Amino acid sequence: MRNKGLVIALTLIVSALCFYFLYFTFISRRVQNDAVQYATQNGKVDQQQRQHYLDSVWRAPVTNILGVDYTYRDVRASELGLGLDLKGGMHVTLEVSPVEIVRAMAGNSKDPKFNQALTRAQQLQKQNPSTSFTALFAQAFREVAPGDKLARIFANTTNKSRGIDYNSTDQKVLAEVDKEVEEAIERAFRILRTRVDKFGVNQPNIQRVKGTGRIQIELPGVDNPDRVRKLLQGQAKLEFWEVWPQQDFFPYLQQLDEIIKARDAAGSAGATAAAAPPAAAVDTAATAADSTSLASQLAKKNAKTDTAATAQQAGTGLAKYFTMPGTLGANIRDTARVNDLLRSPEVRAVLPANLTFLWDVKPTTIDKQEYLQLNAIRKQAGGNAPMGGDVVSDARQDYDQGGRPEVSMQMNPSGAKKWQKLTAASIGKQVAIVLDDYVYSAPVVQSEIAGGNSSISGNFTIEEAQDLANVLKAGKLPAPTRIVEEAVVGPSLGQEAINQGLYSSLAGLAVIMIFMAFYYGRAGLVADAALLFNMFLILGVLAQFSTALTLPGIAGMVLVIGTSVDANVLIFERIREELSHGLLVKDAINKGYSRAFSAIFDSNVTTLIVAIILGFFGTGPVQNFAITLGIGVFTSFLSAVFVSRLIIEWLTKGKESSAITFSTFLSRKLFQGVNFDIVGKRKLAYIGSAVYITIGFVLMAIQGGPNLGVDFRGGRAYVVDFNKAEVSSDVREALLDDFQNAGTEVKTYGSNSRLRITTGYLADDESVEADKKVESALLKGLAEFGADDPQIRSSSKVGATIADDIKRTSILSLGLTLVAIFVYVLFRFEKWQYSMAAVVALFHDALFIIATYPIARALGLNLEMDQVFVAAVLSVLGYSMNDTVVIYDRIREYLHENPKLTFAQVVNPALVSTFSRTMITATTVLMVVVVLFIFGGETLRSFSFAMIIGMLAGTYSSLFIAAPLILDTYGDKEKQHLGNTPADAPKLSTAVQ
Repeated sequence: MRNKGLVIALTLIVSALCFYFLYFTFISRRVQNDAVQYATQNGKVDQQQRQHYLDSVWRAPVTNILGVDYTYRDVRASELGLGLDLKGGMHVTLEVSPVEIVRAMAGNSKDPKFNQALTRAQQLQKQNPSTSFTALFAQAFREVAPGDKLARIFANTTNKSRGIDYNSTDQKVLAEVDKEVEEAIERAFRILRTRVDKFGVNQPNIQRVKGTGRIQIELPGVDNPDRVRKLLQGQAKLEFWEVWPQQDFFPYLQQLDEIIKARDAAGSAGATAAAAPPAAAVDTAATAADSTSLASQLAKKNAKTDTAATAQQAGTGLAKYFTMPGTLGANIRDTARVNDLLRSPEVRAVLPANLTFLWDVKPTTIDKQEYLQLNAIRKQAGGNAPMGGDVVSDARQDYDQGGRPEVSMQMNPSGAKKWQKLTAASIGKQVAIVLDDYVYSAPVVQSEIAGGNSSISGNFTIEEAQDLANVLKAGKLPAPTRIVEEAVVGPSLGQEAINQGLYSSLAGLAVIMIFMAFYYGRAGLVADAALLFNMFLILGVLAQFSTALTLPGIAGMVLVIGTSVDANVLIFERIREELSHGLLVKDAINKGYSRAFSAIFDSNVTTLIVAIILGFFGTGPVQNFAITLGIGVFTSFLSAVFVSRLIIEWLTKGKESSAITFSTFLSRKLFQGVNFDIVGKRKLAYIGSAVYITIGFVLMAIQGGPNLGVDFRGGRAYVVDFNKAEVSSDVREALLDDFQNAGTEVKTYGSNSRLRITTGYLADDESVEADKKVESALLKGLAEFGADDPQIRSSSKVGATIADDIKRTSILSLGLTLVAIFVYVLFRFEKWQYSMAAVVALFHDALFIIATYPIARALGLNLEMDQVFVAAVLSVLGYSMNDTVVIYDRIREYLHENPKLTFAQVVNPALVSTFSRTMITATTVLMVVVVLFIFGGETLRSFSFAMIIGMLAGTYSSLFIAAPLILDTYGDKEKQHLGNTPADAPKLSTAVQ
């Protein structure tokens, strides 16, 4: 084995990294278990106490590696998390509406042509969801107002700073509109990210969807979906507030300090102070023990923190709450306690009515601790801010005369007057810039500012200045967001999914390992060791990239379990062939690994192509499946090709040949003597496939089209539990009137007491009001079954626009997969016939799976085609291509070793010689997906069913369609060589008919 030292070093490094990150997962689970034990009283877990425990250790060291302390926050950032389908929570996709942005840039123009073009552009976007709205608006405007100029609409005072005037070209106007739409999406993303970060859930995830105006958000563990919807869809609230000078509000704090000291001295338990967990669980940053008052704290600008002290040791009065050195603020994890204090009646009785406190949005790090500063805000009569963000016409990051980053801000005429008045009254004082009740900046006013043009300077980085400019623009133009996709998973369903995923994974792994050991003997045990190592690597790499493990991800792992064995099967079958030719064990091992390498490499590349395309075009569960599958390609290659060889070479080093075996009494003579004319039966295969696929599509037409899931058709779906078995048709009948006879489907979901209800009622309306209306209709219809205690366990929504996008990307990903495989096979095998036959066979497999669904539906098995179904189809294409590439590789080998032979003379021998590998791999993968079908639960039922059909179709097409089709494209001259086979040629079964 070449470069053995490099392989060993790489394996050790990767293993160490995987262990490192999985260790964090272990520590995280331990801390969470400690939190549960701490919060458990009388057999029940107090969730508030549990969360309080986790908050208390958030920045406390919970483990030490090589002398380096890691806090719980560090651990959570590096652990292998669980997805929403395993943990419960909420997934939301929001879309920033460009319509209102364009309308606002046009000054809410009442021009009929403009408004007609906007309406037409919205219609065009439904037909062309991938095209930018700006381009569609330009197209629509040219249709309704040919010869007119966009500058007539957009040349106004709002756009003057952008350089738009009556002479601006349409290209200039559209470029500025495009820029504003992009900035609006980015502003919405930043605002939502801040809101999500403040929402109080562990491991929230928010990301932009490339190439769209969509933002995906995952909130694990949330239990109030209505609050989430309101939070995420609320309009940004930008305000400018006066700030109390410290000397003005300081006396009130001194008074409060004495009151709280007296209360504590009297032994009174603060009604609002949060209960502290045990000292072992607390790492509260506090001031030195001699700091007994808030006054002394603020006086000590260079105060040091004592991270070992608890809150009770931090001093008395307000000092144990406001622990930020040198100013008014608190450790970031203590903000909840401070908020409770500030809301308490005794505090509100002392503070003036026009004084309120708002936190900074960004923390300050002092002695490795993070603190948030409190800002004293002066409220006006009525509680409204002196100025709102709607007066800002533009804001951008700029540079001052010294080249330092600053922010330039322009206001409209009415805002300029208000700003002049506010700044005149605040010279030498601070004015707070507040977004969604968090202070982003509080600059000191140097002088009265007239004209509405201002610059905000400070110790900004370029990024901080850009962020502040974005904040100021948040109130400038309306950028409403709407929820176009949503999924809510209850914690009970999440735990059930964990169990199903765990059982299916372990069962699939056990079946494969037992089969390999029984079939290949000691070599099979080596393959089992490599397989376990592969699973370890996959989990470790997922943890390294902070990728949450989801149910589709588990499906990807289970699939990797089956397909990764294929590499060992290829190698072991090659070794057995070489042993049958009389080679010594060590020579057979070397030659077997060498000859199998090209087939393994090609098959892994084709699977990787599928994973990349799925990862790029897929969203949510499909993307997670693709990531797991892609990682599995690399880890499988390392474990099956290199690690297994290291083990085998170690076992055979200086030992007798009996140290390793590659067969058992069960497999020794299995598939020997197989010799049949596969190619000769190809026409029967062509006819059989055509008939089967035709029957499937005819049935689909009779059934009214394919049974598409909510992903593809739009609508809402609910999983409802009852306390006894229900007849799905009865429930559907009860719901139809309430859903106004819209398309409604009800079917059992895992058990007869659990139903999945899918409806197209108000599918085109993506508003929150429509969500509530549909849910109310559902509950009204279920009222007939009130005695059976119906409970909604999960819900999902897919808007019509995103459903169109999913259909488009699904078709596109299928097409790109076929094109990519065509190009790769052409590159590797250098003949277009190979590429063409491979793509036709793959297309056959996809049609075969699709045709099976209406046939299964006619037989009583009603399964939906959704995003996960598409992932299954593409995975089958990857598996089928693996099979085909192995056969192609053997044909190429025979032609290379026997240059006098033609393709027609080697095609059958190649098919027969790889038959054992084809059958063994098909058997192992089929066993895994059958286990997944049985134990994987309803979420993966359609996926595993498609995989089962696909395994059978892929194996069949590799043998009877892919290679035989090449022969048909060569023509009659090639076939005539079948009767003229040299004596030393590979054995040929029968002539092609």
